[in-house]
Amino acid sequence: MPDTHYAITAVLVAAAVTWALRALPFAVLTPLRESGTVQYLSTRMPAGVMVILVVYCLHDLPVTEARATAPLAALAVTIALHLWRRNALLSILGGTATHVILASTVFAH
Repeated sequence: MPDTHYAITAVLVAAAVTWALRALPFAVLTPLRESGTVQYLSTRMPAGVMVILVVYCLHDLPVTEARATAPLAALAVTIALHLWRRNALLSILGGTATHVILASTVFAH
């Protein structure tokens, strides 16, 4: 009998913790939407994240070697597509496709 009570208590505690952890973001979301800091970050973060990703991906790229052509061409296509269409998904897909095609065909070793 004691093992049954322990198991029921353990399941109830696990269920309560799971429910609380899933409900917590929704409870915190409303005050955050009204925050000036969050509104500022929501407009500045996407560009900042993209700059960090570009710097991280290209920081050790030997620009004097031929193997640097595929990523640099992909970067140029990504920038051109974004300036032309202002569509992040199109820009990312176009740049990725360019890199994959060039790296696997033209610049494959």
